[in-house]
Amino acid sequence: MIRVLVVDDQTLVRTGFRTVLDLEDDIDVIGEAADGDEALARTRALRPDVVVMDIRMPRTNGIEATRQITADPGLAGVKVLILTTFEMDEYVFDALDAGASGFLLKHASADELINAVRTIATGEALLSAHQVQRLVAAFASRNRAAGAGPGVAALTDREREAVRLVAAGSTNEQIAQRWVVSAGTVRTHLSRAMTKLHARDRAQLVVIAYRTGLAEPPG
Repeated sequence: MIRVLVVDDQTLVRTGFRTVLDLEDDIDVIGEAADGDEALARTRALRPDVVVMDIRMPRTNGIEATRQITADPGLAGVKVLILTTFEMDEYVFDALDAGASGFLLKHASADELINAVRTIATGEALLSAHQVQRLVAAFASRNRAAGAGPGVAALTDREREAVRLVAAGSTNEQIAQRWVVSAGTVRTHLSRAMTKLHARDRAQLVVIAYRTGLAEPPG
């Protein structure tokens, strides 16, 4: 059972999401919150698997709430799905940078919402390669780190290449075909790279790749 917390300052939106998700046998909406402060408090109290988080809310916004959730070692298993009105909204990059596992447009269909929750719950990042490449590249220049850091220096050549390919939009299967290895071997390299770079998931790995200069925005 996937336990979900729905966070949005609009009661009607929360009710709609709850209704859609609760119809699924493998999803249970265990709570709601109307702002970031409530989201953080209820996440700590309820320990959901997935937090469906709006960005623009009164008091603490969704970005800061996401940052606090992902920074809390006690909430390491909690994944955050960001809701946004516009795909290329600057706030979406800030949310991914804060540790969100992906984002979904607010006008997405019921099936897309259900799939998003299931995808996030498995530990995968919910954003297409095209989305993340455009989004991160658009804001990478203003967030470029001053130095690569010890994590980048610790990467093997194979791990560096895997990260670059992921940042360019390649799937594990595509990388495996390129290297003529199994998808499991690719996952191993990426898992080690994520550990060294302290990336929570694939989405954050791509953000780190652009910020540290491992990947360059497309020209």
